[in-house]
Amino acid sequence: MQSSSSLFPVALLRAERCGDLSEDVYRLKAGNSPDRSVELALTRLGMADQNDVRGAPVILLHGSFSNRRFWFSPKGIGLGAYLARAGFDVWIPEMRGHGLSPRNREYRYNRVADYASYDLPAIAAFVHEQTGRPAHWLGHSLGGTTLAAALGGRYLNEELIASAAFFGTQVSRTYWPLKIPPVEWGGRVLLKRFAHLSGSRLKRGPEDEPIGLAIESMRWFGLFGRFGDKERNWWAGLAEVQVPVLAVAGAGDHQDPVWACRKLFEQIGSEHKRFLRLGQEDGFDNFGHVDMLVSKPAQTQVWPLVERWLSDPLAMTGQEAGVSPEPVSG
Repeated sequence: MQSSSSLFPVALLRAERCGDLSEDVYRLKAGNSPDRSVELALTRLGMADQNDVRGAPVILLHGSFSNRRFWFSPKGIGLGAYLARAGFDVWIPEMRGHGLSPRNREYRYNRVADYASYDLPAIAAFVHEQTGRPAHWLGHSLGGTTLAAALGGRYLNEELIASAAFFGTQVSRTYWPLKIPPVEWGGRVLLKRFAHLSGSRLKRGPEDEPIGLAIESMRWFGLFGRFGDKERNWWAGLAEVQVPVLAVAGAGDHQDPVWACRKLFEQIGSEHKRFLRLGQEDGFDNFGHVDMLVSKPAQTQVWPLVERWLSDPLAMTGQEAGVSPEPVSG
């Protein structure tokens, strides 16, 4: 089968019409990871009758225990579908072993470090090859964490990034027992007995997560831990990021609280950035971790905000002609 890319082997798995939307699913085999079995599914959403007329590319990164359906349902409902109907060129990757992405040979050892240093650069390269334009990136929860790692680790070329948006994303919440070395070490030993964490058994979502992610996060939150890997300090690298940034936190989000999301936002060095709290005091519902993007209130209060950001990030950060940001209401 002929590849859909000149960069690395890419197969078009299917091209279907779903109501008013077109759904093209690609499988990327970049071969840039030590585990050569890695293949990534990448879905492209657009308008079925306007395949040759596409707007700015937007890459949506799902969170833990999730897949592409977080962004659009089989009935064509979701932020991804909304943005496609608004004219954006929507791309939705699924991380290793999630959704249509098969489990790689070393699945149990997958880490954010692998997603950030190998997978996101491959996705960025293919999307740029297909569109010829810098892409907007938007990550929710672990998707946002992966995006932060890729930016802080300088794995992504900022010239190919139009903006970065983080929803419910933080790496600063403190888990005090992990500050006790024997507890952290014992936890790692215990977790290594498992290959993955079951999303259905834990009632967290439809997908499993490799145990490597849990072990990696324990290291971040340990006594001398840091947001990074052995080679790079991602947290320090965030201070050098210069792309426009939007960070959004839900007032009712107990998993990734507002203060922790704000700390990540403040670490980012870009002069073009905006922090938004989704709460009643701010003109919104008190959104939680998931319903900030997946709920009927989000459709009317949050999705238009995202569309506005993607249409003109500099206007929302108040960096256009030195004006102040306009107030955002729900």
